[in-house]
Amino acid sequence: MKKHLMTCAILAAGMVASLCACSDEDKNVTTGGGADPLSVDYNSANARQWGNYMVAVATLLRMDAANLYDAWTGDTYKGGLNYAERFIRHDGNPYGGAGDCVLEILGGCIDIANEVGTQKIGQPYQLYQSGKTTEALYAVESWFSWHSIADYANNIRSIRNACYGSLDGTIHRASLSALLAAKNADCDAELRRRIQAAIAAIESIPDPFRSHIVCRQSEDAMDACVALADYMEQTVKPYFEAHITDEAELNSAIVQYVNGVVVPTYTELKERNERLYQAVRAFQSAPSDAAFEACAEAWFNARTPWETSEAFLFGPVADEGLDPNMDSWPLDAAGITAILKSGKFQDLEWSGDYVAEPDEESDDAASLSPEELAKAQKIANAQNLRGYHTLEFLIFKSGKARKVN
Repeated sequence: MKKHLMTCAILAAGMVASLCACSDEDKNVTTGGGADPLSVDYNSANARQWGNYMVAVATLLRMDAANLYDAWTGDTYKGGLNYAERFIRHDGNPYGGAGDCVLEILGGCIDIANEVGTQKIGQPYQLYQSGKTTEALYAVESWFSWHSIADYANNIRSIRNACYGSLDGTIHRASLSALLAAKNADCDAELRRRIQAAIAAIESIPDPFRSHIVCRQSEDAMDACVALADYMEQTVKPYFEAHITDEAELNSAIVQYVNGVVVPTYTELKERNERLYQAVRAFQSAPSDAAFEACAEAWFNARTPWETSEAFLFGPVADEGLDPNMDSWPLDAAGITAILKSGKFQDLEWSGDYVAEPDEESDDAASLSPEELAKAQKIANAQNLRGYHTLEFLIFKSGKARKVN
C-alpha cells in the first residue's frame, strides 16, 4: 500500500474529531458542521458522473487484477517465463537459488507485519497521541467502509498463508512451517502462536478502528504485530539460513507456495474484481439503494484477496506499479472532486515503464533525473485518483453503502 500522509493536507479542513478511546459512543467522526469529511455526496446533479467515475475505477481495478494474474500465470512476463515459473526455477536474475526465494517469502512476511503494527495501526495512534486528530483519522486505511480491522487481520493472514502453504489455515506438508517444524518444533510452534496472536489482537480492537484509535486493544495489536515481525527477522529467517538449506526440500515448499498460495490468491483477485466491475456497471445502468448495496458487498469481496496478498508484494505487483494502482492511500480528495466535476477520467491512467515516486523520507530522488521525477509524480497523481479506496469513497458513507436519495 502506497501511503503519503502529505496528501492528508489536501483533504477537507476544519475537522473536529470525535475519536473515542474504546467507548460505545457515536462512531461517526465528523466535521464541525456534522458532515462527512468529504463534503461532496451523491445527488441528482452529479449522479451520472458519479456512476461514470465508479465504472472508470472498477475498469482499472479489473484490468490491474487481470494483468497481475497474467504476469504470474501467462505465457510470458516481459518476454520470458511467467513469474511463477521464474520463481519456481530460480535459476537466474533475480533469484539465484532456492534460498533466495525463501528469503523473499520471509522478507515479504516481515515487511507486512511491521507495516500493520507500525504504520497501519501505529501511525494513526502516534498522530492522535500527539494531538493531530485530523491527521490520525485520515491515516486510517479503509475508514469510509469501516473495514480497517478486517484489512489488518487479513494482512496477517497473508503471512499465515505464506508460511503454511495454504489458504485455509491448515499447514501443508510441503510448506515453510512444516520444514521448520521438522527441524525445530519449538521454533515453528512459536511462529504459529505469534501469527495467531497478532490476528486475535487486531480483531479485539473495537470496531470501527477510526473511532477507537487510542485504546489498550490497539496497543496490544501493535505490540503483537511487531513481535511477530521481530521473531521472523531475528529467529525464523536466520534459522532457515543456517539449518534449512536442502534444495529439494526448499524447492517443494517454493512450488507449494506458488501453486497453493500466490496463484490461487491472484486467481480469486481477478475473479472477484470482475464481479465488482459487473456490480458497478449494473449500478451505472440503474442506480438504486439496492445497487449501491450490491456494489458494497462486491467491494468487500474483491478487497479480501488483495489484503491476503500483501505478504507477497514483490515481482510484477511492485515492478509494474500495480500495488499503488490498486491500493493508494490516503485519498486525493481535491483531485477526486475535480474528476467528478470535469469527467476527465483519462487522468486516472498512465502509460510506459513504471517509475516509483521517491519516498519523502529517503534520498531516492537524487538517483532520478528531472524527467524521471516528473514522470513519477504524474504516475503518482493518477494512482491517487483510482484504486480500491477511491471506489470505497464513491460507494460507502459512514460504514454503509451510500443512498441514491
